[in-house]
Amino acid sequence: MTEQGVRWTAEQVLALAPDAASRKAGSKLGVAGPWSETGSADEGTVWGLCKGSGSRPYQTVVDIADAAGPAYKCTCPSRKFPCKHALGLLLLWAGGDGAVPGAAQAPDWAEQWISGRRKRSEDKRAGDVGGSGSGAADPEAARRRAERRAERVTAGATELEQRLADLLRGGLASAESAGYGLWEETAARMVDAQAPGLAARVRELGAIPASGPGWPVRLLEECALLHLLDQGWLRRERLPDGLAATVRSRVGLPASADGPPVRDRWLVLAQYDTSDPKLTTRRIWLYGAESGRTALLLSYGAAGRPPELALPVGLALDAEVSAYPGAGQPRAALGERFAAPAPAAIRPPGLTTAESAARYGEALRADPWLDAVPVTLDRVVPAPAGDSWQLVDAGTDSALPLTPTARSRPGLWRLVALSGGAPVKVFGECGHRGFTPLTAWAAGVGEAVALC
Repeated sequence: MTEQGVRWTAEQVLALAPDAASRKAGSKLGVAGPWSETGSADEGTVWGLCKGSGSRPYQTVVDIADAAGPAYKCTCPSRKFPCKHALGLLLLWAGGDGAVPGAAQAPDWAEQWISGRRKRSEDKRAGDVGGSGSGAADPEAARRRAERRAERVTAGATELEQRLADLLRGGLASAESAGYGLWEETAARMVDAQAPGLAARVRELGAIPASGPGWPVRLLEECALLHLLDQGWLRRERLPDGLAATVRSRVGLPASADGPPVRDRWLVLAQYDTSDPKLTTRRIWLYGAESGRTALLLSYGAAGRPPELALPVGLALDAEVSAYPGAGQPRAALGERFAAPAPAAIRPPGLTTAESAARYGEALRADPWLDAVPVTLDRVVPAPAGDSWQLVDAGTDSALPLTPTARSRPGLWRLVALSGGAPVKVFGECGHRGFTPLTAWAAGVGEAVALC
């Protein structure tokens, strides 16, 4: 990335876009026509002037090489991050056809921002190293706050157990006539008890009644899992440390990434967002080339705004990650980065469909509330199965069905086109609902293709 000859692909650039509209608008600006005074430097910065609707062009500059992560600056009024001009400039640069000259001297307006940002990043890193002890919170006060919250959660879990018992005593059929208000009121009680994890699961229960054939069975299954989580919290002192940490996490108690930092060359396997009315959650899957570990990074943005952390699929970064507590939990925190993300030919090793299903079963022993595990399938072919789709092991009859979510995504057709009937390698999430493909690689040499 820091070398002039190493450029991102258009797919990797567009992965930074906050939404589909930005991808479309940025693609239109990825041509030389509206740009002037473009340039790029060996240290990984790109700049240019983009003609807009006003008399003065927009000044756009992108810093890709800073170890703190990609950053963008544009004089346009857009509140999106990155804006369409930053995306267009990066697409123009990624084309590598000379439209963005290399080894150039940045103009003053770009150099001022670049140097200022890097100085702030260095000052922040120095402060993190040298000032960790001065502002430490009172540990005794923190302990008392944790005890008070645990008491509230215990009261909420006890109340929830009673409500589940009342539901089963009255019969599941009553859930259909009760409406969603009953569940929302119960969820609100769990929020009051400072147990957001329990509240989220209660809200999910409210969507099951009258959701289609077999809904009473699905409701009973989810009630059983919620009861198990309740009982895990109420008896947490008897649990092994790893499982107790998982229960605390599932209930919604905050935790810090206290695992030892693992430095590796981390391949970005997938990145996708999920949204609700209040929050946008970004999930980024990483694979360590040397450690063989798969890690999940979570970042958040306010409703309607994407999280700041963006790592395009197919890039690799030299960095440290630290694991969060919990038995079998893949979540980790991104620590110090030693170089900017750069394209890489790394591919994770693959499993058969049967091995992937077995891996999910094993993971449930450590975390019974786990919806899916990250796996890479090796040499599979996408194939229709009635009104659905599945991934079939090449040369065998073993297969994994695709989840309803996967079947509704445009990425399914990208996967089918990439395969063309031939085996491909696919990374995704394997769970009780099936397999959700997130990234694929064609046989032989080729770049990662994002499917989400």
